[in-house]
Amino acid sequence: MDWKNWIPREIATLCFIKTGGRVLLIRKKRGLGAGKINGPGGRLEPGETPLEAAIRETREEVGVVPHGLTKHGELHFQFLDGYSLFCTVFIAQGFEGDLCETDEADPFWVPVDAVPYDGMWQDDEHWLPLILDGKSFRGFFEFDGEKMLSHDVEVLEGFEENVLPVN
Repeated sequence: MDWKNWIPREIATLCFIKTGGRVLLIRKKRGLGAGKINGPGGRLEPGETPLEAAIRETREEVGVVPHGLTKHGELHFQFLDGYSLFCTVFIAQGFEGDLCETDEADPFWVPVDAVPYDGMWQDDEHWLPLILDGKSFRGFFEFDGEKMLSHDVEVLEGFEENVLPVN
């Protein structure tokens, strides 16, 4: 895969709220990854920044507004069917509001040392432990449907700015 010249078809975000030794996860009810466990998130709307999208998507999917968000990761996904996705990953230190189930997601808390990776996308076990440990990363993944074909994860010192791939 030529990642240097790669251009994603879609841009999205993920937001993991981590507080008190626990992390908020969701069981997705529809869309890409329906039935899988992940963090709240989704595609950016026109004119929206990744940070704005992470806050909006979390509010829409689980009824709470995350705060204290820090960018901890960048995900690059290429699927054999041609679909491609760039995703900015945030960790939130807290939230306001009342957690609730929606048409999109069923939220639940788990201890950070008991994340159910067997119910998640195969790539998650390669980068989620890093961000739950306060590290930053950049990951590159190729998939055939739900089967991961290759992966490369770089641990970073952090992000100086929120930069999206240039089209």
